[in-house]
Amino acid sequence: MQTQTSKKYYTPDEYLQLEETSESKNEYRDGEIVSMPSGTTNHNEIALNFCTTFKFMMRGKNYKIYMGDVKLWIQRYRIYTYPDVMVILGKPIYEGNGTTQVTNPSIIVEVLSNSTQNYDRTNKFRFYHSILELQEYIMIDQYEYLVELFTKNANSQWVLTEMDAASNRYGFILAVL
Repeated sequence: MQTQTSKKYYTPDEYLQLEETSESKNEYRDGEIVSMPSGTTNHNEIALNFCTTFKFMMRGKNYKIYMGDVKLWIQRYRIYTYPDVMVILGKPIYEGNGTTQVTNPSIIVEVLSNSTQNYDRTNKFRFYHSILELQEYIMIDQYEYLVELFTKNANSQWVLTEMDAASNRYGFILAVL
C-alpha cells in the first residue's frame, strides 16, 4: 500500500518570506512554490542584449526595463514569476510595500530553453494575457535564430509575427541574438 504525501500550500506572504532567503529563484503558483531552473550563459547574454539594445533605442522615452530579479505579480491567477525581461511604460506599479514586485509591464520577454519553452508558450502566456497593460510578449529561442512576437491589437487580440534569420526588416530583434 502506498502512502500519499500531501502537498504543502503557501500564502503569498509565506512565499515572499521564503523567497527572501532562498538561494535559488522560485515561482509562486496559487499556493505552490515551484523551483526555477538555472539559466545558461547564452540565455543570460540574449536577455542582456535585448535590454541593452532596447534601452539604447528608447533613449529619452519613459520606459523602465528590468531583467531577471524583479518579480511580476499576476493577481488574477495568484502568481509570482520572474520574467527574463520586463519593460514598463511610465512608473512601475508595485504590489506590496517594497520595490521588488511589479504588476504593470507593457512588454515581457522570455528567452526560451528546453526546460521552459512549453510552459512559456502555453500557460505562462495565458497568465500574462490577464495583465491589462501588456501590449507585447516576445519569446526568443536561444538555440536558433527565431523570435516570436505577439502584439495585442486594438481588439485585444494577440497577433503573432515570427522573425528568423531571413527577416531583414526586424534587425533590432535579431540583433539581440
